[in-house]
Amino acid sequence: MATSFESKFFEKRKFEKRTVQKYFNSAERDFEIAKESKHTEAVFKFSYDCLIKIGIALIAAQGHRVKSRMGHHVRILEKLSKILNDKDIEVMGEAMRKKRNRDLYDGGIIISGKEAKDYLDFVKIVLKEAEEFLKKQKPLF
Repeated sequence: MATSFESKFFEKRKFEKRTVQKYFNSAERDFEIAKESKHTEAVFKFSYDCLIKIGIALIAAQGHRVKSRMGHHVRILEKLSKILNDKDIEVMGEAMRKKRNRDLYDGGIIISGKEAKDYLDFVKIVLKEAEEFLKKQKPLF
């Protein structure tokens, strides 16, 4: 089943394989930063950023660019979940997004060591799923 992309949040565009790979490499860098950090808030922040960047990479692989609009992270998480056919991505991603927003707009939050590890472990699985997905993709042109 093909994923639909709403024009309010996405623009049809062909990306070269190297551009998609650049997006994916950026997600991998954020994962490495999260993995190496001793600060739970940094682990969380870079895990979340990694998840969003994975979404951007896979959306680009589907021939679309994400438009920066209010609510675009929600749409990225929805599409990532659909592309990888993994409902947990939308559920966990939304929980992470809400926590990130509380941290930004409500004066900060405390991330426990267990939470940070759980988020990092989750993103590691999604990163692996995304890598396998990209390996199976045909070029867009």
